[in-house]
Amino acid sequence: MQNTTHTHCLRCGRTLTNTKSQAAGYGPTCARHIRNAQVELTDYKPHQIQSARELIEDGAIIPLRSIVFIAVSTDGTETYKTAPTACSCPAGLKGSRCYHQLAARMLLAA
Repeated sequence: MQNTTHTHCLRCGRTLTNTKSQAAGYGPTCARHIRNAQVELTDYKPHQIQSARELIEDGAIIPLRSIVFIAVSTDGTETYKTAPTACSCPAGLKGSRCYHQLAARMLLAA
């Protein structure tokens, strides 16, 4: 993933002052809300759940508008538009559920 420092929380927009929060992209309260978010995971494989959590932890999924996000690919070379029900990644274009969609669901549930 990319090595990015965020100055504002990707969830609530507040200024981040802690270096750990700046690296993650989320303040401690928002990070806790995201970790505790209740999302239906039965349609996802364990590796997809882990990848979605890593995407959020790395601050590699950024809100664009209401339910649309920009997500960075695993290798950091591409970005995709994603929402809870669709994604522009190769899997999403085939109609499959991808971990980008799951990450978007997790963020919206927080």
